Amino acid sequence: MRPAEGAAGRPPSRPSGRWRGFTLHAALALLLTALTFTGGLAWLLSRAFRRRPHRWLAFAALYLALSAALWFTAPLLGRQPVPCWGEPLRAKAIYCAMNRTYVVPEMKAVLTDLATAMAKAHPGTLTLMLDGSFPATGLPLLPHLSHHDGEKADLAFWYRGPSGYSPGRTRAPLGYFAFEPGPSQCPHAFPTLRWNLAWLQPLWRDMALDGARLREALRLLQADPRVGKVFLEPHLAQAHGAGSKTRFQGCRAARHDDHLHFQL
Repeated sequence: MRPAEGAAGRPPSRPSGRWRGFTLHAALALLLTALTFTGGLAWLLSRAFRRRPHRWLAFAALYLALSAALWFTAPLLGRQPVPCWGEPLRAKAIYCAMNRTYVVPEMKAVLTDLATAMAKAHPGTLTLMLDGSFPATGLPLLPHLSHHDGEKADLAFWYRGPSGYSPGRTRAPLGYFAFEPGPSQCPHAFPTLRWNLAWLQPLWRDMALDGARLREALRLLQADPRVGKVFLEPHLAQAHGAGSKTRFQGCRAARHDDHLHFQL
């Protein structure tokens, strides 16, 4: 006998198919939450729209609405957003869009003071923040081992192009993974977050690290009593006169010769 057919002439959906769909959407919601904080909720709410084009439009609208609401509600949770535009301090646009640029008020004050001092020492300097934290306490910021409490921030390096200092530009699109060459004592190990990504390096922009600005940032962070630690790869720390607050993050953590990490 032929199986019973639905109104459209197709066999009715099986429970196993519904479970597969539920599992897929739940996994995707968890991934979006881990990456963007609001993406998972926006995805689940958008499933209420039956037609596919409407679902994508609903997802985009819900994501934007939820993310915009965070700018007003995050201070109630003890977090403040780093500005996504303007000077001398700015968060990189992609991390603003992913809700990863929230910090506690004290960290925002440190960032603001650092950027102001950098612009005074080197006029025209833009201090560009990469990852900060999510707007809620305790949620980890993947793939970082920390960045869950709003008290850590990653800064992009300052670079020079053929025409001189290039404010706000990074060698790699994400600001991470464009490693400065130098010796390393770290052996190959597993598991590890120390990704060398040698195959990616030739793809990045041909820009030079601005040593004068990096040295000034290290000096300012060393002198600020609110700053507890700075993470930078040893070969850069030695070359640019880092002080006692600057540490090596360890061989199992991500490399820190593509950005500067500091914490309260």
